[in-house]
Amino acid sequence: MISVLLFIVYCSLLTDMNIKFKIVTPERTVLEQEITQATIPTVVGEITILPNHRSYIAGLKPGEILVKCLEQGKTKDCALAVSGGFVEFHNNELTILADTAERAEELDLKRAEEARKRAEELKKRKITDEKEYATVLAQLEKELARIKVAKKWRKLRPRLK
Repeated sequence: MISVLLFIVYCSLLTDMNIKFKIVTPERTVLEQEITQATIPTVVGEITILPNHRSYIAGLKPGEILVKCLEQGKTKDCALAVSGGFVEFHNNELTILADTAERAEELDLKRAEEARKRAEELKKRKITDEKEYATVLAQLEKELARIKVAKKWRKLRPRLK
């Protein structure tokens, strides 16, 4: 009986915990607020961080970060496009240092499509320099991530209002 009560108390404590989330780029702080979870594309695969997750450090790969933001006591999905960087989680503080990051509502789909086309045209050129080729591929991955997040956000926006 006592173990059941302890388990119930433990579970209620976990549900009340939040994560301090911050994502920054060299230019600005993109988002800083309390969240309940984050799903992040890392170089070793996609991970979901919940409160009290073990300490974690990893490299980011281009893709979508999906966080459950807390606003006025309710959770709301917040999506971001990132192009790379690093993630660190420790003591319920999640910090992401991103090369670039944009909130879904900030993304311009037309501009992202145009940038993707430019990157694909560069890729078609005969590139002999490995560094230049890697730069072009990184640009292409960044734009594909931005397009994915922008399209997904446009589909979800009517349901979120």
